[in-house]
Amino acid sequence: MYQALYRKWRSRTFDEVVGQSHITETLKQQVITGHLSHAYLFVGTRGTGKTTCARILAKAVNCVQPVNGSPCNACRFCRGIDDGSVTDVVELDAASNNGVDSVRQLRDEALFSPAMAKKRVYIIDEVHMLSTAAFNALLKILEEPPEHLMFILATTELQKVPATILSRCQRHAFKRLDTQVIMDRLRYVAAQEGLRLTDEAAALLAGLSEGGMRDALSMLDQCASRADIDTDAVYSTLGLAGNREIAALLGDIARHDSGGAVERFGRLWQEGKDPATLLGELSGLLRDLLLCAVAPKGGRGLRSGNYDDALLDSFRTAFSKAELIAHIACIQAALADMRAGQARMICELCLITLCEPGLSDTLPMLRARVETLERQVRQGVPMAVPAAEPVFETEKAAKEEAPQPEARRADAEPVQPPATPMAEEKAPPSPAPAEPGDFWQQVRARTTAQLPAGIALILDDPSQAMGRLMGDTLRLSVDNPFARNMLDRPDVTGLLARSAAQVLGRSVRVEVAEEELTPALSEGERDRKLAELGRFPIVKFK
Repeated sequence: MYQALYRKWRSRTFDEVVGQSHITETLKQQVITGHLSHAYLFVGTRGTGKTTCARILAKAVNCVQPVNGSPCNACRFCRGIDDGSVTDVVELDAASNNGVDSVRQLRDEALFSPAMAKKRVYIIDEVHMLSTAAFNALLKILEEPPEHLMFILATTELQKVPATILSRCQRHAFKRLDTQVIMDRLRYVAAQEGLRLTDEAAALLAGLSEGGMRDALSMLDQCASRADIDTDAVYSTLGLAGNREIAALLGDIARHDSGGAVERFGRLWQEGKDPATLLGELSGLLRDLLLCAVAPKGGRGLRSGNYDDALLDSFRTAFSKAELIAHIACIQAALADMRAGQARMICELCLITLCEPGLSDTLPMLRARVETLERQVRQGVPMAVPAAEPVFETEKAAKEEAPQPEARRADAEPVQPPATPMAEEKAPPSPAPAEPGDFWQQVRARTTAQLPAGIALILDDPSQAMGRLMGDTLRLSVDNPFARNMLDRPDVTGLLARSAAQVLGRSVRVEVAEEELTPALSEGERDRKLAELGRFPIVKFK
């Protein structure tokens, strides 16, 4: 009968456990010296060796002739524990036996002495799944256990285990395995099984396992049907899009080519690629780029290892940090929405949003757009400003909209124009001058509609910008250096000058000055505020 690789190559001694020497050495010394605890708690992510070490420890404490703290795997107790014939070692799954009745039955059985072995050992996997009542039932026996009893608890979610249980257990934290450790183990297993595994494929499987040896061996087992296991075989077998396709998809996003991104996704969809897996791979590439941006020297060990340095360098300047964070947040939101169905449509909408950030109003995307504008301002990149409407076009439209006089009959007497001085006849008509208080509002109304939203918001904010007419000069006062950098530019000042000329009917020049904007109070307003303050007895005027 065929046996899965992760079961066939499960470690049988502490020395065979890889990547967890800080735990195995401690357990070996406790077995050698006999200083064993009555309760252990193994904590760590999936596939890192928690259950394996629990079984090895259960054999070691009952082994007739342990070898350097590890079981001999030859005596009747070791062989009996492996095949399940020794009833004194019991392994329970808390996900299936999480009720209080199951724990009470276990507690009653634990009081009896072992039938064959030295110690009665209970291995409870996924202990965080126990109910509150079950934890309370387990608490008493953990606090005062018999001499012959040992509990080994294992969990992936430490925060769900009550503090009363934690305080009664000796805790050991299992870490994620390094990529190199998993690669070496995969090469060894492949050589023993007669599989031709390339180094690139081993590195890819190690990166996909996310630090779990069991996941790596399971994926190797899935790819074992191929004669030669290379990266293409791994991508094809596991249904992944591949580094080249993900890089090309990210290139479409960098070029804001939403059509190309959707077409590429459609082709991958027809090839059977899973949308959630594709977005997960894209998120992994964006994460590696973000690590390169924030830790260019020390972040190499934190990367997934699925993409080489040359590929990451090609995208180094394509995205800012804010854009990378916004893109990753958008993908994570899409992955969460896919749980309700319609994965294809959600993936397409996500790709379009990544290509065209202006379509999204989420906070990360807005931050990324603001950061891009600020970077362009610092670098002096001119922003596109729509051309101002010519004055003569405005005057022409006004003439066309004005009511025309009725046509004079042929027999009517000619209308004599009023007598006017020669100088007045030569003077061109000028628009009515604007009131001083309305001048800046009219100029601003004509200008903000033709400016980008960021600059228009500054002009509309009286606390940041205020315009005053001083002779033939429009003095634009700003409150901070950022507002001055945004407004003191030829394209913006030129548009303000044209708008002011349309309002006044004469040419106006614009100057920008940085000064404190404190609106002056009128005399009546000042007297009113002083009168209000004088109503309070603690206020006195000198």
